[in-house]
Amino acid sequence: MFRLTAALALFATPLLADAHVGARVTGDIQNREGEIIGSTSIFETASGIVRIIVTANGISPGTHGVHLHEVGECEGDFTSAGGHIAGDANHGLVEGGPHPGDLPNAYVQDDGALAMEAFAVASLSVEEHLRDPDGAALIIHAGPDDYESQPSGAAGDRVACAVLNLMPE
Repeated sequence: MFRLTAALALFATPLLADAHVGARVTGDIQNREGEIIGSTSIFETASGIVRIIVTANGISPGTHGVHLHEVGECEGDFTSAGGHIAGDANHGLVEGGPHPGDLPNAYVQDDGALAMEAFAVASLSVEEHLRDPDGAALIIHAGPDDYESQPSGAAGDRVACAVLNLMPE
């Protein structure tokens, strides 16, 4: 009986965790060579905060800044994605921060696998942030975000990018 209950709990937990989900955006993460190396899903919650899930492979081991960027394009060196979704806030964990697009750093294991789940104050409304007319992107940077350098945390080059696409509700 215990095994059946434990197995049901394992399967039910993700279903229960998504019971509060509203609008969502998703995207395939690509590296600079254009290869798909992972995915991201961003869910609107009843609290107004968004839940972000990121998985990727082939990222160099260590700490990497991860941010939501203001344009839904992933061309070349990914500068086409523009700057962070900033609103009227400062970058990082400083007075007047964080940006709506600021996320915690992600740690990549020696095998190159990145797996993170975070919350952000970004909006999934059509007029703001992730669903505005020019779209949005998720960027993984080469190095860690220092959470204070303006305007982007000195996280280095953009090594992976995902254009965020609206999913039907």
